[in-house]
Amino acid sequence: MLRSAIVGVALLSLACTTPERPDRLDPVFLSSPETEALGLPFSDAVRVGDMLYLSGQVGNLPGTLDLAPGGIEAEAQQTLENIRSILTRNGSSLARVVKCTVFLADIADWPAFNQVYSQFFPESPPARSALGASGLALAAKVEVECIALVDNPVAR
Repeated sequence: MLRSAIVGVALLSLACTTPERPDRLDPVFLSSPETEALGLPFSDAVRVGDMLYLSGQVGNLPGTLDLAPGGIEAEAQQTLENIRSILTRNGSSLARVVKCTVFLADIADWPAFNQVYSQFFPESPPARSALGASGLALAAKVEVECIALVDNPVAR
């Protein structure tokens, strides 16, 4: 049994380093032209293999540093729309999100945020953590980061 397990691990190691895909797990840094134009010091997302790791998103209007007006609900809506856009542009979708981390400037906004969040993840919601923060980028009320599977990984 132990010998077959060792052989299995060795074969798996060889499969992950075949000449056809030697860089399969190299990170690919992904940003939209809008993000690049803002000169921010991070990528929208990083793809590693079949996983997509999104930077934290706030409710800024696309291509600007202006937050969606209207309070927590409007910012939460825009935040999740921004996430949907990044996922779609990079071969994934909200249905492929496996984990979210939510940062709230005021934890009292938890119920209002959940009202909006549940519209974006009505079935099979991803695993999620949430915490109150004492300051978010752009003085946002909410920031969300996600990890998702990629539907159609780009062959390299």
